[in-house]
Amino acid sequence: MGDLGFLVIAFFVFAAVTIAKGVRIVPQGEEWIVERLGKYHVTLRPGLNILIPYLDQVRYKLVTKDIILDVQEQEVITKDNAVIRTNAIAFIKVTDPIKAVYGVTDFSEAIRNMIMTTLRSIIGEMTLDEALSNRDKIKARLREGVADEAIDWGLTVKSVEIQDINPSDSMQKAMEAQASAERERKAMVTKAEGTKQSTILNAEAQLQSARLQAEAQVTLAEASAEAIKRVAAAVGSEDAPMRYLLGQKYVEAMVALANSPNAKTIVIPADLQESLRGILGKK
Repeated sequence: MGDLGFLVIAFFVFAAVTIAKGVRIVPQGEEWIVERLGKYHVTLRPGLNILIPYLDQVRYKLVTKDIILDVQEQEVITKDNAVIRTNAIAFIKVTDPIKAVYGVTDFSEAIRNMIMTTLRSIIGEMTLDEALSNRDKIKARLREGVADEAIDWGLTVKSVEIQDINPSDSMQKAMEAQASAERERKAMVTKAEGTKQSTILNAEAQLQSARLQAEAQVTLAEASAEAIKRVAAAVGSEDAPMRYLLGQKYVEAMVALANSPNAKTIVIPADLQESLRGILGKK
């Protein structure tokens, strides 16, 4: 009786295991690859599926929802030998489970490495300024470069986004030093331009002042000459009027000298009488 009970228990256990191996329920968003005797047999869709126990075996379980792949940060050298750090994120979807499991060992790792290699190639053809300012262009070329290979692996690359693209620490310090030097250069150029314009304006002002002074002197000389001509014309050949004018100017000068607050001594010429006699004339 003990052996019979053991056999009954063993039978029920075997039946339960057999049913478990033969009946499979695939959840929504997944597809399972079944092999029969080591060879691909069928792909199980979401829902209830019946297999032949011990002959059919579920080898792979694939997620058919969008898969997010985080591409690790890497250093890339640009066309002008600048080092930048960049990373990306990709959104892929398994569209052909058979190719995804039999076409490549690990499709997630394959796509990740493909993106890293393609990203290095694209940025290597750009200068530092182009790489930093053309993120959308890099993203479009990256998706195009990976999409063809992904189709062969039963995958669809829905989107590839560049998360970060920044200069390395040493390059960033060099760029900051260059920007500081450029600002100083522009400040020096601005200052030099201001000094130059100020010098030019001062020179032009001095030139204009000299020109005006020369014109004033010429005008004054012409006026003096004209006055002399008029006086000479009025006096004629007689010298008495001339002497009278000179005497008048002499007396005015002496009066001004006497009225000056700084005048302490008045000098009277010794020949004053002769001078006045000459100015007023002899009777």
